[in-house]
Amino acid sequence: MEKKKLAIVGCGKLANIIAGAYNDGLLSNYQFTAAYSRSKESAQNFADKISSSQQNSCKVCSEPEEMLNTQPDIIIEAANPQAFKEIALPALEKGISVVTLSIGAFADEEFLEKTKAICLRTGAKIYIASGAIGGFDVLKTANLMGSSKASIHTTKGPNSLKKTSVYQEDMQEKERKVFDGNAKEAIALFPTKVNVAVAASLASVGPEKMDVSITSVPDYVGDEHRIEIENEQVKAVIDVYSKTSEIAAWSVVHSLRNIVSPIVFH
Repeated sequence: MEKKKLAIVGCGKLANIIAGAYNDGLLSNYQFTAAYSRSKESAQNFADKISSSQQNSCKVCSEPEEMLNTQPDIIIEAANPQAFKEIALPALEKGISVVTLSIGAFADEEFLEKTKAICLRTGAKIYIASGAIGGFDVLKTANLMGSSKASIHTTKGPNSLKKTSVYQEDMQEKERKVFDGNAKEAIALFPTKVNVAVAASLASVGPEKMDVSITSVPDYVGDEHRIEIENEQVKAVIDVYSKTSEIAAWSVVHSLRNIVSPIVFH
């Protein structure tokens, strides 16, 4: 079986976990052609790790176009919503599929519709990695059954909210609900903090109908998400706690393995 060619955008901590999985033989149906990052040093470090495990070298790219010119079959986006927006449309136009962690970009409905249209025309696909949550299958299934209500509540430590507009110093001492609204409003306020809310909403009732609340708890380590969906026949509750963001990288590894597997878990 001919190996599929991979490129990666964003070469930080999550990318290094993916590199480790690749070097351990968990992505044996793939080979890396290119690495692109805002930090050329980070891209070089990633390429050096990968190149020790494959015959062909992984090219370090300074521009997105240079990465696209290596003609990968799939691009892994492990950076941020802005980077995803930057590379998604030109990649899809070339028939290159994308595995993304930055699903928050799809709260922009115009971008979402453009993406869908290009995919239908070129046959490329967007694969949404589950990231720090799961249960997309039951969310989509329940929503198909009829009118549903859905919500996600997230618990975070105050330090993870320090660079946002809701942060106040007394959050270090007092528990506080810092957001109550819908997924579209949440991603506008926290562009890199609530990708999970947008992902859950797109798998179910949509960003404007997904209720979102965020609570800050002093000294809390990690993130906890509780997703609920309910209709006349089904009620599902999905609880996920993650101490670090590592689960997001491993969800990319799972997605890539699913793409080439003869048996696919959805």
